[in-house]
Amino acid sequence: MKLSKVKSVLGQLETISFKLPNGDLVPEHFHVTEIGKITKHFIDCGGKIRNEEVVNFQLWDANDYNHRLHPEKLIHIINLSESALNIEDLDIEVEYQGQTIQKFALDFDGVYFLLTPKQTDCLAKDQCGVDPEKPNLKLAEAHKAPYCEPNSGCC
Repeated sequence: MKLSKVKSVLGQLETISFKLPNGDLVPEHFHVTEIGKITKHFIDCGGKIRNEEVVNFQLWDANDYNHRLHPEKLIHIINLSESALNIEDLDIEVEYQGQTIQKFALDFDGVYFLLTPKQTDCLAKDQCGVDPEKPNLKLAEAHKAPYCEPNSGCC
């Protein structure tokens, strides 16, 4: 989810709720302790130099159970960070404390901001001998695939 989409959604909400991948909600007394731009400059296993940038939100909950971050306040914080840090309309990455700091992508389902799992991946599969994934064909659907009839001349 891009930063512009987050701001657009926030403008339509009365309250902010984040849902973890397991369905649990981030406690409603959460804080956004950081908004920043993270730049990752790296080389992949195939030798290609890459740059990635994301906007990072760090969520934190403490024992101040009466705290509630309202949408207009978060929009204000985002606007400040865009101006002060020269943040562009980038994808959002969210950090939240699990057994260690967990990183999530962000989506919205009409009610909740969804913290969605991020996965590692090889960016140079063709360079390091990893076979490209082949699509799985379900046998029950095999009859729907294009095929040649015997004696049709197509084979």
